[in-house]
Amino acid sequence: MAARIFTLSQVERHRSKKDCWLVINGRVLNVTKFLKEHPGGEEVLMESAGQDASKEFEDVGHSKGAQSLLRKYRVGVLQGHIFQDGDSEEVAYEEYSENKAEMTAFVIKHDRLSKFLRLLLQYFVPFLISAAYFCYRAE
Repeated sequence: MAARIFTLSQVERHRSKKDCWLVINGRVLNVTKFLKEHPGGEEVLMESAGQDASKEFEDVGHSKGAQSLLRKYRVGVLQGHIFQDGDSEEVAYEEYSENKAEMTAFVIKHDRLSKFLRLLLQYFVPFLISAAYFCYRAE
């Protein structure tokens, strides 16, 4: 599949919370759906929206897991960027055109149970353990 090529001026048009793009190491990323999930908060991403955030990304020292997320949110590559050390998997590139029809999709997550279990483990279980400890100490 050919990767689309974007100019920085095209990326700059996507600077809102409803449409947030940025560039990291030559990859153009659509991080709109990731804003609320970002561990540092959406403000961190919004500061770099529509810009090249490579330096900021590297300065923070992201984990391998965070670096692998770059592939998930990639929509193309930055025009003129030269990938080094086999950093890019793309072989063919095509110019991006605002007029092309784009296919959109959405995913429905069914993770209410996992959120409930997470809350249970984070708050209720430690409370029960401490209560049991103090009851034991009181005897």
